[in-house]
Amino acid sequence: METIKKLPQGFSIGHENDEYTGVTAIICSEGAIGGVDVRGGAPGTHETDLLRNEKMMQKINAVALCGGSAFGMGAITGIMKCLHEKGVGYPIDNKVVPIVCGAVIYDLNDAEYHYPTAESGYKAASRATSDDLRQGKVGVGVGATVGKILGMSGACPSGIGIAGVRVGNALVTAIVCVNALGDVTDPKTGKIVAGAKANGQFIDTKRFILENVSSNPPFGTNTTIGCVLTDAKITKVQANKLASVAHNGLARTISPVHTDFDGDALFCLSSCKEEADFFALEIAVTQAVEQAVLNAVK
Repeated sequence: METIKKLPQGFSIGHENDEYTGVTAIICSEGAIGGVDVRGGAPGTHETDLLRNEKMMQKINAVALCGGSAFGMGAITGIMKCLHEKGVGYPIDNKVVPIVCGAVIYDLNDAEYHYPTAESGYKAASRATSDDLRQGKVGVGVGATVGKILGMSGACPSGIGIAGVRVGNALVTAIVCVNALGDVTDPKTGKIVAGAKANGQFIDTKRFILENVSSNPPFGTNTTIGCVLTDAKITKVQANKLASVAHNGLARTISPVHTDFDGDALFCLSSCKEEADFFALEIAVTQAVEQAVLNAVK
């Protein structure tokens, strides 16, 4: 499969950030079938319960990927305000309530507190377009780092990565912010491409932990979050399945992954425009996430 960089039909993306932190708003104004899978031991999430298969809500309007740890949740209010002004949301009587799910990374790495606010979220949502495909240090990716077993002094810079895979007429695109405790490895070569360093050399975080069982990394200061977008026609059950399968892409590129010190969470949204084989979608999701992780550290 050819890896491409493009958003599926019906989606737009917007970023807002300063030099420390930021927010990325992924918008589907027409509503999108949604799913989620949270694997890390220290997650920070918003409105994930309504994506469970047994809950009544079928479509959501946006996913927010935020910096600032739990403080960054405030950016979601701004995204909701922007969508509400456009009449986008779930209609209840004479009201409209935008349904926005989200997750945060820990990037409080400066001496002062820096986190995206409601104003940040509003700006990100208001400038969302289908062709803003910037990667690296933009939006939620500004404060992202990887390889933090030795602390920030040994970490490598990271950011946000985007990659898409075509499945017939449908498209699967992964948007991933990589802020992992572990190293990022290239699955084709097995070599570490970003991660913890000592004296300028990669230490191999997994091996280091095994050889130093009392390493005790800072709890909850890591997390890889993201969203897989598709325009394939799928159900809510299938969206949750794809969100689960998407973690295979993390497992192929981040080592170790899903630790007690990470808050890894991946969403899946579909605008349901094109027919596609579900088995092929599962394969495409893994490949898209895998490449997005590599793009995030490049």
